[in-house]
Amino acid sequence: MQLRFTKMHGLGNDFVVIDLLSQNAKLTAEQIRYIADRHIGIGCDQVLLVEPPTTTDTDFHYRIYNCDGNEVEQCGNGARCFGKFVTDKKLSGKRQLKVSTKAGQINIDVVDSNTVRVEMGTPNFDPASLPFVIDTAAKTYSVSHEQGTSEISAVSMGNPHAVMVVDNVDTAAVNSLGKVLEYHSQFPNHVNVGFMQILSRNAIKLRVYERGVGETQACGSGACAAVAAGINNGLLDAEVNVELVGGQLTIQWSGGNSPLIMTGSATKVFDGKITL
Repeated sequence: MQLRFTKMHGLGNDFVVIDLLSQNAKLTAEQIRYIADRHIGIGCDQVLLVEPPTTTDTDFHYRIYNCDGNEVEQCGNGARCFGKFVTDKKLSGKRQLKVSTKAGQINIDVVDSNTVRVEMGTPNFDPASLPFVIDTAAKTYSVSHEQGTSEISAVSMGNPHAVMVVDNVDTAAVNSLGKVLEYHSQFPNHVNVGFMQILSRNAIKLRVYERGVGETQACGSGACAAVAAGINNGLLDAEVNVELVGGQLTIQWSGGNSPLIMTGSATKVFDGKITL
C-alpha cells in the first residue's frame, strides 16, 4: 500500500498528515509507529488523519495518533496544521471550518497562508474529565511521587493536562518528572505535563512533556491548558503570549463557559509518498 502524505509542523511540533478522503486506508498501530519512526520511517510526533465528516454540521473528521501508535483526543498544533492542509490541498473552499474530533467539535479559522486560529472549546477543571483520581475538586493539588511532591493544576482541553508553575523552565526536570507524572496512578489514562514559568500577567514560558511522545518543541493544547490554569488561579490575564521551545502562540480566554482561542503558525515542510 502506497500513501501520499504531507510533513508539517506547528512551532516544531511535527506531523505526518494523511488525506483519507481521496485515499482508502485503515492504519494499524504498528504502521503508525513505522511512519512516526525518525530512523526507518518519515518521523513525527503525531500522525494526523483527514477523514470525511461524521455529522452533517461538520466539514471533516480529525484523528490524531501519537508516535507510540495510540489514538488521542486532541492536538492544538495539529489542528492548525489540519486547517492549513485542507485549505492548501483545496479539500474545502472554506477558510472557517467545523471539525469533529474524538474530544468533540473544534472551529478552525485559516487567517492567512501562515496563521491559523483555533477555537479549542472550554477548559474543564472537573477532575473526572481528565480523569484525575482525587477526593475533592480544587484549583491546585499536591501529588506525591517517587521524586517528592508536585503542586499541579488539573485541566482537560479534551485531553488531560497537569500544569505546574516553576521558577525557570530551562532548569526544570521536564523529562524525569514529566515521565513520573505521565504514568502516575492518579491519572489512569496518563497525562500531558506542562512546566510553566510566569514572566508577567500576559506572558509565560512553557515546556511540555507529552503523553506517549515525551517533550516536544511545542504543544498547542498544553499551551491552552497552562493559560487556562493560570487564569483560573488568578495568575494571568485574559490574553497571554506563550513562549515555547519552537516559537510563540497567543492564547485568549475570558473565563467561564467561553471558548478558548489559540492563534499561531502552521508550516508545510514537504509532500511525499510512503509504502507500507
